[in-house]
Amino acid sequence: MVNPAAPKYQLVGVYNLEMARIYNYLLQQGSSAFTIIHSLDGYDEISLTGDTKVITNEGEKIYSAEDLGKRTVSPMDIHGGNSVEEAAVIFKKILKGEGTWAQHAVVLANSAMALQCTGKYESYDICYQMAVESLESGRAYQSLQKIIAG
Repeated sequence: MVNPAAPKYQLVGVYNLEMARIYNYLLQQGSSAFTIIHSLDGYDEISLTGDTKVITNEGEKIYSAEDLGKRTVSPMDIHGGNSVEEAAVIFKKILKGEGTWAQHAVVLANSAMALQCTGKYESYDICYQMAVESLESGRAYQSLQKIIAG
């Protein structure tokens, strides 16, 4: 919760609703726009394996997997590896456009929610289309490469 960069926007994933309430209380104390996400089946992200609770400065709502990712996925299809190294390899493959459809769907839904958190876009659907364009054009992977290069 303490970030020396003082971001204007924060997207935070939490693993349970108790943590969501704590984060909501803490983030309400600041002036940054925020979005807290919790998949109701225990993921600390939009998993598309079920419904997701989304809490923002403006309130809270439960969204279905279809609302956020246009589809439901199986937990088996989004396993993130057994180590940090495996997860990093999977993440890079997804950003290169080489992931599975389920992996892409989850990354797109989370990316769209991050864009939505900024309040700069008219709708989540517009944010989703922007995420699709970024992934499919290779810009998402190029951005990662810039971050790695420092």
